[in-house]
Amino acid sequence: MTIQLNMDKTAIFFGPLDGAVHRVANKIKKAIGDDKVVMVPVKDAGVEDLEKYDKIIFGISTVGKETWESIYTNVDWAKFLPEISKTRYEGKTLAIFGLGDHITYSSTFVDHIGLLGRALTDNGATLVGQVPVAGYEFDESEAVVDGMFMGLPVDEDFEPELTDERVVNWIEQLKPDFGF
Repeated sequence: MTIQLNMDKTAIFFGPLDGAVHRVANKIKKAIGDDKVVMVPVKDAGVEDLEKYDKIIFGISTVGKETWESIYTNVDWAKFLPEISKTRYEGKTLAIFGLGDHITYSSTFVDHIGLLGRALTDNGATLVGQVPVAGYEFDESEAVVDGMFMGLPVDEDFEPELTDERVVNWIEQLKPDFGF
């Protein structure tokens, strides 16, 4: 089977569908340009989808452990995350945005950016789009390395009024690496 590469498009791999991550993924798509982006829900994606693109933005959410274990038994990212380790990322341009709640889950704020970021870098990825922690209120986060988030944190629960500006600024930051 031959994999057709889509090097001229940026893929946004996101999940879950129809929630805040999907909404922010659409904002990112619009900021980049609808014609330059392919949306890929992780729910039905696999390694073959990852290998089609040289420019990928991942969108992931973080929920507290008690919520995760009690409500979400078969979530999109739980099914897709194992696919991350089945390919290499050298030569690809990768970035992550993640949703979190800095009030209710201030000690795990956007932890899944860190979880995904480490899974990618363990497989040869170099991430772009790190964001300074200044301007964010939280106690702890697995997504912080050397005073920077590994990607763009967004809090649609308590700071939705900041999302549009954060997205636009982040896309401007990504332009040199992604070539939008």
